[in-house]
Amino acid sequence: MTQAVATLFDKLGGKPAVEAVVKEFYKRVLNDSELKGYFSNTDMDKQMQHQVKFVSMALGGPNQYTGRSMKKAHSGLGITSPHFDMVAGHLVGALQWAGVEQGDIDSVVEVVAPLKPDVVEA
Repeated sequence: MTQAVATLFDKLGGKPAVEAVVKEFYKRVLNDSELKGYFSNTDMDKQMQHQVKFVSMALGGPNQYTGRSMKKAHSGLGITSPHFDMVAGHLVGALQWAGVEQGDIDSVVEVVAPLKPDVVEA
């Protein structure tokens, strides 16, 4: 008998855990004076719902993400490499806040890091 391999989405606690991490993540980003300006014209409730779907899919959960590609969603925002790295740092911090093990945090970073060329413009 073969056991099903749990996805990272399942291992982290499914949708409730992803929602908590996304909420903490945006709290950190919006409290960062260098990053909050990127979201000044953003409907944050909608953004968080969108991000929960994207992160869930990226971690092997249900694919309910129907948004724009990373490249299209970030085009024209002038996001720099240091700002991408700061956002990634806030994601790591939110995962640590949620009690996620370092090995699993590393796995999340492996999913996020390849998105950098599609997000960074400057």
